[in-house]
Amino acid sequence: MQTSEIVLVGGSGKTGGRIIKRLEGRGLIIRAASRSSARPFDWEDRSTWRGALDGASSAYVAFQPDLAVAWAAEAIEALAKVAVECGLEHIVLLSGRGEEGARRSEAALIASGINATILRASWFCQNFSEGAFLEQIRAGRLQLPAGEISEPFIDADDIADAAVVALTDPGHRNRTYELTGPRSLTFRAAAAEIAAAAGRPIEYEQVSMADFTGGLADAGLPQGLIDLLEELFGQVLNGRNSNVVTGVAEILGRPATDFSEYARRTAATGTWKA
Repeated sequence: MQTSEIVLVGGSGKTGGRIIKRLEGRGLIIRAASRSSARPFDWEDRSTWRGALDGASSAYVAFQPDLAVAWAAEAIEALAKVAVECGLEHIVLLSGRGEEGARRSEAALIASGINATILRASWFCQNFSEGAFLEQIRAGRLQLPAGEISEPFIDADDIADAAVVALTDPGHRNRTYELTGPRSLTFRAAAAEIAAAAGRPIEYEQVSMADFTGGLADAGLPQGLIDLLEELFGQVLNGRNSNVVTGVAEILGRPATDFSEYARRTAATGTWKA
């Protein structure tokens, strides 16, 4: 039986909470690390890092707000150094698909010498149900600065399953998996599938970046999140990641969850009711 702990840096996020439930179900010793945890962890307060990592054998790391931000790679490099000093053997890093900031962060982690598993994920399905797009979906009108470029949306539950395998099976150390859904959809098509599953109309409108960010500000979203979404839609969503890959099958031995299944399952919870 495992006696040391697995620490979840970002344990309160979309993937972290799911991973914790799965690991606890296996009887493993888990520790969530966030600003509000018993051993607090704050990306902007490095004095908290050692206390959050000390005593753990491995860690799952989901950087906040996103590896696309300018200071992410340096933070990952510093965190890896602290992890090595604390005796951690392995880090599973949630990364993006080819963004410059993500590549720099991955390189910094690997250069530290610690065993690493990198999970490169496409856009989460859950952005429509647990993220910035939820209120627009509930209002019946999704307005985004995205046209006909498609994205193979990945279910956060698939990411959680992959992370659990990576954390518990040493055979997946020092490997990189690119995780996508099984097909690529435009945001317009995704909205249509959500509407079909929810049983009510949801319009999609492509808007300018200025109108998009202005609407987010009017809705009271924090400026940091607005800046991040502007970068993601303006630079990351450019078509280079529209292709579907088989990383989910490689690590889990099963197909990735289709967006329609995510939509059906989510609609059944009532999340998208007006």
